[in-house]
Amino acid sequence: MRDFINKFGPEWVLRISLAATYLYSGLDLLRHPKSWYWAVRSLPNFIQEVINSFGIDLFLQTQGIVELTFAAILILWFLPKILTLAVVALTAIEMAVILLLVGLDGVTFRDIGVLGAALSLYIIINKK
Repeated sequence: MRDFINKFGPEWVLRISLAATYLYSGLDLLRHPKSWYWAVRSLPNFIQEVINSFGIDLFLQTQGIVELTFAAILILWFLPKILTLAVVALTAIEMAVILLLVGLDGVTFRDIGVLGAALSLYIIINKK
C-alpha cells in the first residue's frame, strides 16, 4: 500500500481526495438539492436572503455544477496550474468563511479537514 501511495505523492493524494469530495457533493447537490437545505438554513440571514432571491434549489444545483467543475480541474493534470491554484484557494476561502459564519456544528470536523487539505495543496502547487 505504501508503495502505491508513494507513486502518487502528496500532491496527487490531496488532488484526488478533494476531487472525490467535490464529485460526491456536486452530484448529490444536482440530484437531491432538498437534502442540502440544512446547509443553507444555518447561514446568516443576509446570505439566506440572497439565496432565496434565486431560489434555494437553483442555488444548490448551481453549487453542484461548480463543485463538479472543481473536481474536474483537480483531476485534469494538463490544465494550467493557475486553475488548480484558484480552485484550492477558493476551497480554502469557502471553508474558512463557513467556519466563521456557521460556527461549530455536526460537520465542522469535515470543514477543518477540507480547509487543511486545500491549504496544503496550495502550498505544494505554488512551490513548483
